[in-house]
Amino acid sequence: MCVGRLDCFKNIMSWQDYVDKQLLASKCVTKAAIVGLDGNVWAKSEGFELGKDELTKLVQGFEKQELLTSSGVTLSGTRYIYLSGTDRVVRAKLGKVGVHCMKTQQAVVVSLYEDPIQPQQAASVVEKLGDYLLSCSDIGLLAWFLKQELGYK
Repeated sequence: MCVGRLDCFKNIMSWQDYVDKQLLASKCVTKAAIVGLDGNVWAKSEGFELGKDELTKLVQGFEKQELLTSSGVTLSGTRYIYLSGTDRVVRAKLGKVGVHCMKTQQAVVVSLYEDPIQPQQAASVVEKLGDYLLSCSDIGLLAWFLKQELGYK
């Protein structure tokens, strides 16, 4: 256990590691990204080109679901039909491709999955990472502070 020890923060994963090693490596999502609540992309899978306007609308849709029910969820220029959502989760689909997104305190985990991947499989992986990021938000802020303000590496 690393309570009170600075070396706990040496193994914090990068945002790209979360995309590559947690989401894509699960084989339960085919494309993924982690984006800030301001619509900026922090990390993404190769070829998953997301527009800032698309992401800003997605982020707003967690609070104002009518934005998504009326015009769907657009990612990489493709409009998906909004299925359901809460203030934490958004689900959409178009043909054989589904969308599952989860909002955390600082970011949104965005994923696409394709048949034969089942919606529950994608949801499980995305929400597991989202829940983990929510539980680590205080630790992440502490690590940032240690690196920025105290010069800890």
